[in-house]
Amino acid sequence: MIDKSQIKPLVEKAIEQTGIYIVDIRVEPGNRIVVELDSDDGMDVDSCARISREIESSLDRDKEDFELEVGSAGLTAPFKVRQQYLKNIGNEIEVITTDGRKLKGTLTEVDTDGYIIGIPVKEKAPGAKRPSIVIKPEAISFASTKTARYVITFK
Repeated sequence: MIDKSQIKPLVEKAIEQTGIYIVDIRVEPGNRIVVELDSDDGMDVDSCARISREIESSLDRDKEDFELEVGSAGLTAPFKVRQQYLKNIGNEIEVITTDGRKLKGTLTEVDTDGYIIGIPVKEKAPGAKRPSIVIKPEAISFASTKTARYVITFK
């Protein structure tokens, strides 16, 4: 069976100096290889096809048969690597924490251990007739994040 450790260096070589980064590599039963990639500028079909050809040319089907799928991580797929958080600074994201909280806000900052989102909260100022929306920053560690994903909004 083909191992993930065989595939990763082939992918890394194929994406050298392209701005593309690895989100996930899986080798599923039956030697089904799934490579998820992303880039700050997004992924296109031509890039995926080129990378797929490079990986495939380095593997020997006569020695071991396989199925190879190279694609984008997907717009609404959960973030898996820090670069996806960095790419989405300024965008609205939805987070589910490991303790079950569901938060939605604008991703404002990313560091090595986590990130900060600005969550809109209704607050009524003393003497005001109506509450107003105030943005409260919430620091969340990567370790306490179950899932985080980009929120698509239509205006």
